[in-house]
Amino acid sequence: MLITPAYAQGAGGAEQGLLGFLPIILMFGLLYFLMIRPQMKRAKEQRQMIESLQKGDEVVAAGGLIGKISKLGESYVTLEIAPNTEVNVQKASVQTLLPKGTIKSI
Repeated sequence: MLITPAYAQGAGGAEQGLLGFLPIILMFGLLYFLMIRPQMKRAKEQRQMIESLQKGDEVVAAGGLIGKISKLGESYVTLEIAPNTEVNVQKASVQTLLPKGTIKSI
């Protein structure tokens, strides 16, 4: 006979299965503390900054647009980027709150 019959091996213990998942569990924990948690913290800080915007604040919007807030709406902000020049941007596009007087120093 050229082919020998194959027999099933005995089942491994539950201990071996748990040890097989241990590296995956450790990698997920590491991923959470190095990537997910800091990203959630940054998102929370950004949300708080957007909620605390007031008229007269100097901000940087997406794309590098710098201006002073002249009007606040529900989901839009009107920025004065030059004298008598205003643009509307979404609140979510505001990226950074600048210290007062930054625009004059530029």
